[in-house]
Amino acid sequence: MMWIVGSLLFWVLAWWVNMGLSHMPKSRLTSFVVPTLFGITLLILWEGMVRGFEINPVLLPAPSAIGAKFATSIPILWVDFAQTFIKGALSGYAIGCGAAFLTAVAVDRSPFLQRGLLPVGNFVAALPIIGMAPVLVMWFGFDWQSKAAVVVVMVFFPMLVNTVQGMRATDHMQRDLMQTYAASYPQALMKLRLPAAMPFVFNGLKICTTLALIGAIVAEFFGSPIKGMGFRISTEVGRLALDMVWAEIAVAALAGSAFYGCVAMIEKAVTFWHPSQR
Repeated sequence: MMWIVGSLLFWVLAWWVNMGLSHMPKSRLTSFVVPTLFGITLLILWEGMVRGFEINPVLLPAPSAIGAKFATSIPILWVDFAQTFIKGALSGYAIGCGAAFLTAVAVDRSPFLQRGLLPVGNFVAALPIIGMAPVLVMWFGFDWQSKAAVVVVMVFFPMLVNTVQGMRATDHMQRDLMQTYAASYPQALMKLRLPAAMPFVFNGLKICTTLALIGAIVAEFFGSPIKGMGFRISTEVGRLALDMVWAEIAVAALAGSAFYGCVAMIEKAVTFWHPSQR
């Protein structure tokens, strides 16, 4: 009971501190401190509830147990991270987003592709990954190549739709002005359409960061070598080793957040002129 009371008191104290920080002028320090303090508060509340109510570790391990397992399993976690994130998710992300970007340029140029490809893309994007993953694993094998293929399927059409929408963000007056200057399509593309499309392109890239990691992990449930986040999660769940499962989830959350943050930083540097970045 003391754990529960202590956790609730800490929650109230952290809430009071966060309310005070929220009224301060927005800065990098407050933008970092507020979510960090909120996350620490959740972990302490989680720890107190697990210990106070004596919850079975099989159902929900305490953060301290997850941290201890994380610290003693770093070599295994690194191998799984390299297999799933670096080989599967990143390679599929690069291939899928790159191919979608080039296809979006072709779609912007061709009315036939606009009317024919995009409806098909909406159909494919609606296909469940649970149904596609086993098929792609059988086609490309059990190693990281099949996981990259799943990621390509997941990220291609969200990236395509966002980029095509961005290409259409220019208005008629801007396009007429380029025609007045006798600009060719490549010139109009580089000087008008692509700059206007950059916020949409990066929106698609940020969406695809989470899709890529999810796709790579889910694909490993249907066959993989004896390494990888998805493989480890499915195996450890069968052994009721939930502390290892949560350690893998923590690695995935940290990797996904860092990946998203890197893309957001690149977006801020590239689209510094856009009102959303001011």
